[in-house]
Amino acid sequence: MAGRTFVDRNGRKWEIRARTKREWEFAPVEGNPERLRVVASPGYERDPFEMSNEELQRLLDGAEPPREKPRKSPFVD
Repeated sequence: MAGRTFVDRNGRKWEIRARTKREWEFAPVEGNPERLRVVASPGYERDPFEMSNEELQRLLDGAEPPREKPRKSPFVD
């Protein structure tokens, strides 16, 4: 399924795809420096194309910020 393109309030472009019935992913596109975010899909809608920009912005705002991978310690064997 093709993703829906969405521009957030900061002008960053995202592609939204439904991964499962319960999860959607916001993937950065076209120079967006952010990382991929996975959000819980709203229970009342299954298709990102049916949602308004304001609803998508709320979902993105509620997403947990991406975590940095812990760096490996050079002192651990």
